[in-house]
Amino acid sequence: MTTLLPESPRDVRERIRSGAWTRPTAGLAPGRVQANLVSLPREQAFDFLLFCQRNPRPCPLIEVMEPGVPEPVATAPGADIRTDLPSYNVYREGVLEATVPDVIDYWRDDLVTFLLGCSFTFETALASAGVPLHHVEAERNVAMYKTNVQTAPAGVFAGPLVVSMRPVPREQVVKAVQVTSRFPNAHGAPVHVGEPEALGIRDLASPDYGDPPVILDGETPLFWACGVTPQAVAVASKPPFMITHAPGHMFITDLRDEDIAAL
Repeated sequence: MTTLLPESPRDVRERIRSGAWTRPTAGLAPGRVQANLVSLPREQAFDFLLFCQRNPRPCPLIEVMEPGVPEPVATAPGADIRTDLPSYNVYREGVLEATVPDVIDYWRDDLVTFLLGCSFTFETALASAGVPLHHVEAERNVAMYKTNVQTAPAGVFAGPLVVSMRPVPREQVVKAVQVTSRFPNAHGAPVHVGEPEALGIRDLASPDYGDPPVILDGETPLFWACGVTPQAVAVASKPPFMITHAPGHMFITDLRDEDIAAL
């Protein structure tokens, strides 16, 4: 149960590093910024940096690390991005090669790591505002979908936008938009409300990533830009090598939500 874990981000990372926690990180270390991870060879790093700048909604930059450096000194001094996420995906030429509990054996001295804002960050604020989060309550992963919306290309990178979906009671939609708009570095306000078919999503019960959602009567699906977008872009663009987080298995930083919230 998530309630049994310590709330200190350092203590949570130690539990993850030891293998005591291998599940998605929604609800962990409430009030702390969570981050998506992308590690790429130096040769592709500038193109990806440009991709993030052109696509700030799915790829809001939190930290960019020096080549070969595994310690995110700006967001979590003492942490190790090779071991401190519950699960990682490894891609070669756009093909998912492995999903692993750490990437020590895959690490290279030329890898540049990007930490990108994550929508799990604003979930504490949503919960405080009384907006239900069914995936957290059920201890499941959030539902994520590839869309028919294309990102702005940059260098070798191009591909579809991925969104995460949270169903919200109809009378709380405006509140959910207002709450999340304060966190532009965690994807901000929804990019779409209702009508999943307008995004090319045919069946909400069959997400491309994560778990099938719980949607109650009277709830409206809200869609936020998602940090899994780089993984869909990797499949489309086929960079030679890329390490990412497994969807829903984030890096928990020492930053507080307020540190990246807009006034």
